[in-house]
Amino acid sequence: MKKVTVTWDPERATFVARGSHAGHELEMGAPAEDHSMHGFSPSETLLAAVGGCSAWDVVEILRKQRQPVTGVELRVEGEQLAEAPWAYTRVVVTYVVCGRGVDPGAVERAVRLSNERYCSVIATIRGVASVESDIELIEESAPGEGSDPVAARRQGA
Repeated sequence: MKKVTVTWDPERATFVARGSHAGHELEMGAPAEDHSMHGFSPSETLLAAVGGCSAWDVVEILRKQRQPVTGVELRVEGEQLAEAPWAYTRVVVTYVVCGRGVDPGAVERAVRLSNERYCSVIATIRGVASVESDIELIEESAPGEGSDPVAARRQGA
């Protein structure tokens, strides 16, 4: 059984989660006197878990298929109910995969396997929210001809 401990830090208005890997923490926002948010909200953390879990699967599957992938970025968006408990009703995951000569069919298969078979977080929320996916495959230039498209996206280019 997996175990995570969440501790409230009232001075910093955060919750700090610690799991089984010593020295690693995840900081989330907690109620603050001034109503500001420090860190991810717990519900954003769930979306991050969807992205992290599925990205793990996709990278592992594509590596096993010896696909020349150089970058993977997942954009996860969630629609929530307007009233408490604000449950997610729809989650959309966009997979941005970069590489040179990556087989689109291999990427589609990796995403499908993650969504339908391997990602425990998606399997957990699927009973409550619809989960949709979209794929963007970016063909990279030959070395020296261009920059990393995923890095450029992170920098707002």
